Amino acid sequence: MIKKILIIDDSPIARKMLKSCLPKDKGYELCEAADGEEGIRKYLEFVPDLTFMDLTMPKLDGYQAIDAIRKLDKDAIIVVSTADIQRESMSRVINAGVFSVLRKPMKSKFVQEILIRVEAEKKKRAGGE
Repeated sequence: MIKKILIIDDSPIARKMLKSCLPKDKGYELCEAADGEEGIRKYLEFVPDLTFMDLTMPKLDGYQAIDAIRKLDKDAIIVVSTADIQRESMSRVINAGVFSVLRKPMKSKFVQEILIRVEAEKKKRAGGE
């Protein structure tokens, strides 16, 4: 079950948009970070069930942050949220082992679909159906 969600994005507007797409009745505990460095720190402190990650950020970009988080937790569920859908970028994130890619601007319908898929994945990993 998803309880804790970390949103790593340098844009306060993008973070707000993503939060607005999350169902209010699920009681998710949310944590935010404005760059990759802060995101890694918050990942370690918060230990989220799901991380949404932007790719283009200051200090440490999303690619580097994904690699760092993967080294800390090979089972981390990371969803990339980006406007950059170029083939090379998509290839890099898929090779990095992200769970899914969410195109900006985000639509509530697609966020909901990802949440359902993540719940199913977490159940599968826990030995459920």
